Parts: sequence; C-alpha cells; structure tokens
Amino acid sequence: MEEKLMKTCLHDRHVKQGALMSPFGGFDMPIQYTNITDEHNAVRQHVGVFDVSHMGEVRVKGPEAEKYVNHIFVNDVTGAPDGQIFYGMMCYENGGTVDDLLVYKVHDDEFFLVINAANIDKDVAWIKKNAEGYDVTVTDESPIYGEVAIQGPEAEDTVEKVLGLKVKDIAFYNFLEIPSEGETIIVSRTGYTGEDGFEIYASHEYIQRVWDKLMEAGVVPCGLGCRDTLRFEVGLPLYGDELSADITPIEASLSMFVKLDKPEFIGKEALAKQKAEGVKHRIVGIELEGNAIPRHGYPVEVDGKQVGEITTGYRSISTGKSVAMAMIDKPYDKLGTEVEVRIRKKTFPGKVVKKRFYDKSYKK
Repeated sequence: MEEKLMKTCLHDRHVKQGALMSPFGGFDMPIQYTNITDEHNAVRQHVGVFDVSHMGEVRVKGPEAEKYVNHIFVNDVTGAPDGQIFYGMMCYENGGTVDDLLVYKVHDDEFFLVINAANIDKDVAWIKKNAEGYDVTVTDESPIYGEVAIQGPEAEDTVEKVLGLKVKDIAFYNFLEIPSEGETIIVSRTGYTGEDGFEIYASHEYIQRVWDKLMEAGVVPCGLGCRDTLRFEVGLPLYGDELSADITPIEASLSMFVKLDKPEFIGKEALAKQKAEGVKHRIVGIELEGNAIPRHGYPVEVDGKQVGEITTGYRSISTGKSVAMAMIDKPYDKLGTEVEVRIRKKTFPGKVVKKRFYDKSYKK
C-alpha cells in the first residue's frame, strides 16, 4: 500500500502552474516550476516565494512554558523579549537530534515551535511525552496553519507593497502578530535561504490569497529544489542529512546553539561530554576540483581509506564550484586537508573548507 501523501493548502495552485511535484516529508510538494537555477537566482538577486505549509507548528502554553521549553531545547530562551525567535535542536538523552526547529517567544507563558514536516508526528509525541509534570498544555496546530516564505533582497519591499503588511521594523530573528483581514497572522523574519526574508503563518484561506497576490505581482514561485541549493550554500543543515537521531548538534558543527551554561535540558550531559572530550567526526565543507558533483552518501577518502561521507553536495549555483558538506573523521576534518571523493569508480581531489560556501546577506 502506498502511503497517501498530504497536500498543502496551495497544492491545486502548484499543479495548475505546472510545477514538478514530488513527495517530501509526507506531502506532495513542488520541486520546481521552471528550473532550479532560475528560481535560485531569483531569490539571490530579487525575490521568490515558497510554499512551506508542510512545516509543523506546536503551541506550548502555561505558567511553566519557559521552563519547559528550556527543558527540551538546547538553546536558552530564559528572559527573552516577546517576539524573539531562537534556532536550535531538541535532543535525545544520548545527544542525538530529535529535530532542529525555531522557537518563537510569544509571552513568558506561551511559545510557538516550528518543526520539520517529516518529523511532525514524532516531534509532537515527544514534546507531549516530555511535558508530563510541567504546568503546560501542548497543542499541535499544524493542521490550522498555512505558511509561505518570501525570500530575497526585495522581500521587504514586496511584503510591504504587494501584501500591504508593515514589516520593515521587524528585526532579524523576530516576529510580530498582526491583525489582518479578520484574523491574527504571524509574520517573522528568519530566512532559510541566506537572504533577507519573511515567513507568514495564517489560515489556509489567507495564505491562498497571499499566494494569488504575489503571483499577480510577478513574484517568482520557488520549489523545494532551490530551497535546498540556497540553504546548502550558506551552510545551513537539513534534518536527515546534517542532523539526525545519530548526529548530535556538536557533530553537526552547530555547538554555538547548544547553551551548556543553562541548568538542565534533555541531552545536556551527553553534549557536554562531547564538547569537553571532542567528537570522533563532524560535518565540514569540501570543495572539489573540476566539475564532478558529489552526492549524499558518496565516500570521502584519504590515501584510499574511507574517512567520511557526503551529506549534501551540489555544483553551487551562486559560486559555480563543486562543493559538499560531509561527515568526516578526525583528524581529517581540519581546514585545508586534502581528500578525495569517490564518485562511482573514480575519485576526485578536493579539500576541506568552511561549510559556508556563500556569504549570507540577512538584514542587519
């Protein structure tokens, strides 16, 4: 029996626009409309819009909301101002990653968690299970919300002029709840593309109207294909590739988001041990000579011995270089280390570089 794919509130529009549809995270999602390169460049140079309604949303409310969120989240939300957003991970006791997510602080007693589509059921069950003993209620609001991400250097202008929403005063990694068309919508400014950008969370009907207005204004619709090439170029992880139940935030080279100085959180002991003793392997960048394209799972070798494997690889659209992120054993993870990537029967020379292949240009 084939698993029945879920559809977002914009599904019919994608089909009508001739998008190439494919399963992703349990949803039937648009991978591209024209081609990945054009959509990627639209976001880097102008503005593009993504349907990200497949993402999950969970609300945590109650007198112990802040205490509870700190218990399940590696970053520290203590005393944050209302409207601030945090990036980080939820971890198992052994330090492996449940998911990476965004935590929106609504008030001291209310937080809004945005989780990955493929992990919604698992995450919600895990969040609810670990809430036992805390004075909080956990609500899965994923079915209620549609979401679009408007990304690129012209994003602010587009949201203000085309959608009539006042967003220019929203700081990076902050959000506002805005009354609009008879409902309260959430508008945030994060951007999983390395460009300035806004996310709008609202009812399905509202998101459909937003999409139609953007299409009418000539904003380029973008699929998940270029969402991946964009996030990859600026070194952002994808759950299932650079993070997983078997990959801790420390191994993913994301320890800056793990706040070991807060009292306790699930996985703290394991992560503190890894930070103190070092890890056996970690995620790094690799730049290949020539045009060979490294793909997920390809072996990385030194002197004929496998020392790691590719997690994501592309010919970078913005730089024209063949680059990859890879999980590499120590001590071969040092910058400048010469390695070879095995692509079928041949190996191609490369070297370890920083995993940000292109500079982010977020709003300062």
